[in-house]
Amino acid sequence: MAGAAWTTGEQHTLVEVLDARLEQDPHGPFLDLAGQAFTAAELADAAGRLAASLGELGVERGDRVASLLENGPASVVTVFAAARLGAVSVPINTAYKGEFLTHQLADSGARALIVQGDLAQRAAEVAGGLPELRAVIVEGEPAAEITGVPQHDLSTLLDRAGGTPRVEVRPADLATFIYTAGTTGPSKGCMLSHNYVVNLAAQIARTWGRRPEDVVWTPLPMFHLNALATAVVGTLLLGGRSAIARKFSVSGFWDDIARTGGTIASLLGTLAVLIANDEREHPAAQGTTLRLVAAAPMPPDISARFATRWGVETFSAGYGVTEASLISSLPAGEVNPPGAAGRPNDVEFEVLLVDDDDNPVPTGEIGEIVCRPRRPHVMFEGYWGRPEATVAASRNWWFHTGDFGRLDEDGFLYFVDRKKDYLRRRGENISSFEMEKIFLGHEDVVDVAVHSVPSPLGEDDVKVTAVLQPGSTLTEEALCRWAVERVPYFAVPRYIEFRHELPRNPVGRVLKYQLREEGVTPTTWDAEAVGVTFEKR
Repeated sequence: MAGAAWTTGEQHTLVEVLDARLEQDPHGPFLDLAGQAFTAAELADAAGRLAASLGELGVERGDRVASLLENGPASVVTVFAAARLGAVSVPINTAYKGEFLTHQLADSGARALIVQGDLAQRAAEVAGGLPELRAVIVEGEPAAEITGVPQHDLSTLLDRAGGTPRVEVRPADLATFIYTAGTTGPSKGCMLSHNYVVNLAAQIARTWGRRPEDVVWTPLPMFHLNALATAVVGTLLLGGRSAIARKFSVSGFWDDIARTGGTIASLLGTLAVLIANDEREHPAAQGTTLRLVAAAPMPPDISARFATRWGVETFSAGYGVTEASLISSLPAGEVNPPGAAGRPNDVEFEVLLVDDDDNPVPTGEIGEIVCRPRRPHVMFEGYWGRPEATVAASRNWWFHTGDFGRLDEDGFLYFVDRKKDYLRRRGENISSFEMEKIFLGHEDVVDVAVHSVPSPLGEDDVKVTAVLQPGSTLTEEALCRWAVERVPYFAVPRYIEFRHELPRNPVGRVLKYQLREEGVTPTTWDAEAVGVTFEKR
C-alpha cells in the first residue's frame, strides 16, 4: 500500500491529556458516569487520591492494578490512578468468575484488585490462590468477606489527604492490558502503551468527524477499550463531554440520549440492530439530538432504518483488532460501499493481504490481513509474559491478525471471516479453549468441542458438541444449567448436541469447520426453542 515512510508523529500519555484538559476546562461538564456528573478536576483529584493510596499499599511503577467493575466513577478513576503511578490497569470482564477470573489475575500478576461490592464473592473465591495479590479494594458494601489478602474500602482510600505521586510517565510506557479471547489457548494480555490509547482515540474522533460540541454516549463497558478511547480519552482531546451508561437497555436508549443530549452513540453492531428493530414508539426519539450511530458491523437495512425512521446517520467504516487499531477507516464525509470497512489506514500502518506463505494476494482475492506500524507505539507492545506468542503473531515482521479480508479495485477493505477458531457473541469474544476446559470438568463429559453457529443478530451463537460417558443419563438442559454457574452469562450455550464421537483429522484435531458447517442438526437441543432462559449475572 502506498503511504508515508516511518515518522514519529505526536506522542502522548493519559496523564498529559488529562492535565491539558485541566488547564483548559477544569470545572466544565466532562463525564456523565451512570448518571453521576464528573468534571476533569474531580476526576484528577479522585485519581490522585487513589494513586497515593495504592502507593501506600505497595503498588509501584509497572505493577498491575486489576479491576472488576461495572461502568461508573470507579472504573474511570482506576485507569487514571494507575496512570499517575506509572502502573498498568487491567480491567476484567464483570461476567468472569472462577477459572476465567483466576487466569487473568494470575497471568497479569495483579498486585491490587478493585472490585465492585456485589462481585466481591467472586474475588473471595479466588484471592487466596493468588500469591502476587497484595490488596483487594472493595467499592461499596461487600457481598462477601475476603480472606487471605488485606481488604480495604475504596471510599476510605478516596477520602485520604495528600498529594498525587510524581512519577514520570512516557508515551511508550504501558497503560493497560486488554485480554484477548484466548481462542487457541489461554487468553493473552495485549500490552497497550499510553500513546496507543491516545492515538486510537484521535483516530476514531477523525473518522467520526467529531466536534467539540458533540456529546458521545456509550453503554459499552470500560473493560473494553472502546469506551475508554471514545468516551473518556477522546473527550479529553476534543473537549466537550461524554456519557457512559451503566448498562445497555433497548427500552431506555432514547430516554438516556435525551437526558444526556447525546449526539453520537458508540455501540456494537448487535446493539444497533436491536435498537433499529424495536418497533415501539419512543417519544424521546422524536426530534432527537442524536446525529450519528457508530457501530460495526452495520447491515445496510439497519443503516437505512436509522436514516428513514429518525434521521440519524450511521458509521461502520472501520476495522481493527486489540493488537492494532484502526487498521482501516474512512475520513468523515466519504462514502463507504455497503459491507466495506473503509480503506487501509496508511498513516499509522502498512497493510497487506497475504496467503499462507505471506505472499501478497491479488486485488479481489481473499487473504489474511497483516500490518506493521509506520509510527512508534501505535500498535500493541506484545503479549504479556508470552514472547513466543508475540513472535508467532509477528511472522516475517508483520503482525498477523488471524482475519481474512479482501481489497476491491477502489482500495476498500472487506472483512470476510475469522481465521482463528473463536466465537463472538453479543459483543463479547469467547475462548473455545477455556470453554472446553470448563465442560471437560463435568464428570459425564469425556470429549467436547465448543464452536459457533450463525446468529440472527449477525454474530455467533454458541454450540457445545459433546461426547458423554457410556451409560450417562445427563440431559442437554441439565448440562446447560450446570454451565450457568461456571461460565460468563454471554457464553452459556444456546445449542447442545450429544454425539458418540467428534470428527477429527489424522493427527487428532477436532474438525471444527465441519461442526460449524453442520450447524444446528435435527438432533441439536435449542435452549430458546424449549423456552429455557437465563438472567445476566
